[in-house]
Amino acid sequence: MAEIYIVGLGPGDEQTFPLGNWQLLKGFTGPIIFRTYRHPIVDWLKQQGITGASCDHFYEEAEDFAAVYEKIVQELVGQATQKGQLAYCVPGHPLVAETSVQWLLKRCESEGITVRILPAMSFLDAIYAALKIDPAQGGLQIIDALALAQTRINPRNGLLLLQVYNQLVASETKLTLMEFYPDEYPVTVIRGAGLADEKKVVIPLYELDRLPWIDHLTSIYLAPNPEGKPEFGHYALEPLATVMEKLRSEQGCPWDREQTHQSLKPFLIEEAYEVLEAIDNQDMEALCEELGDVLLQVVFHTQIAREHEYFDLNDVIMVITEKMIRRHPHVFADTQVADSREVIRNWEQIKAQEKKEQGKEEKSLLAGVPRSLPALLQAYKLQAKAAKVGFDWDNWRGAWDKVQEELRELGQVLDDRQKRQEELGDLLFALVNLARFFDIDPEEALKGTCSKFRRRFAFIEQTVRERGQKLEELALAELDKIWELAKNHENISKKNG
Repeated sequence: MAEIYIVGLGPGDEQTFPLGNWQLLKGFTGPIIFRTYRHPIVDWLKQQGITGASCDHFYEEAEDFAAVYEKIVQELVGQATQKGQLAYCVPGHPLVAETSVQWLLKRCESEGITVRILPAMSFLDAIYAALKIDPAQGGLQIIDALALAQTRINPRNGLLLLQVYNQLVASETKLTLMEFYPDEYPVTVIRGAGLADEKKVVIPLYELDRLPWIDHLTSIYLAPNPEGKPEFGHYALEPLATVMEKLRSEQGCPWDREQTHQSLKPFLIEEAYEVLEAIDNQDMEALCEELGDVLLQVVFHTQIAREHEYFDLNDVIMVITEKMIRRHPHVFADTQVADSREVIRNWEQIKAQEKKEQGKEEKSLLAGVPRSLPALLQAYKLQAKAAKVGFDWDNWRGAWDKVQEELRELGQVLDDRQKRQEELGDLLFALVNLARFFDIDPEEALKGTCSKFRRRFAFIEQTVRERGQKLEELALAELDKIWELAKNHENISKKNG
């Protein structure tokens, strides 16, 4: 059975190279392969008579790193199968930031090849010592610089970026980091951590790619930024965002790629109403699913905006997070409030101040009510806004009289189609105002009536079917009798319920 020893070489100083690893390599009879000769310990090992081939040529031949790792794994598995055993030597610790090792482990597991890992001091340990930091404190993020653009980061935690190979990688890294940190944010650059010629400097972020000595032994560290904007928290949206990004890609779904903000508008409204239905039905399983559908619409719109470089999901989350903190000073600051009415009053004042600072001060009191709201809800909010400045009846009797007035005016124009529509709208508006005085949500009231109509009409349909008849064959008077039966049936059920 083939056997592969994966040997850690440590950070590069012979003083930190494990004795057990040295003894294994010194007496090893099979092939020894180094992932790279570009590691300080390799020259010292050669002086000890320990030599072997390297995989450096794969980096020159392959188009990307995935192809490099595939070629390395093929070479290792092929030689191990042929020779019976093989030693694969990698910088640092074999299980720390060594992607080729992860690929190799998966391949060996599928082919039944035995793997033995000989650990060594990780170059991370040397970096921690150089920085004098405890990685367990402050939620340190450790990321491969080559994968930074595809990785979610949180500037409020410490950030350590590995494998900043050259000035080109440093330049790309700088541009990505500038989206989350100020241009002059201090960055610690470390080259050859743990070696005798270790270099460490602190420079502003914008100078990151100007250091001439950056090479494959270089890492950078950014201390936590308390004012930074995190990309995600405990409830990361990355999986859903990744799926949507894939669906919108050239390799994704034709339908998803065709969608625009305009084309998606009906779906957002539909999903929101399905959430309301799940709440009304007290169906928590359905509510969970429907909330997910609404969230999908948010992510969908955000992905479209991201493709046009307007904003991304992180911006959406941070904008609403900052708004909620800003508008709740009684929770996140030292403002005192007596009750919920005072909370609402503060909310409106803060909102108005925000608009003023943004140069979007509303010219009309009613400007804050979106014209796209459903008509019943829009009418309710318009009336509530006007009532705040005293444009309102003293009590519900004034609203009641207005309903009677609008009803009479409708009766006077029944023969005029255009005026009928206008007067009917006035009547509905007056009814909404009456509902407001009665503290009744007109939308909920009408929905309740719709549900009642559904139930009673279903009773009619069932009764007609049981009688062997058809709805269209019955006169209105007969249907109305069954309707009364449905009402009586409901009343009896309520009494017994």
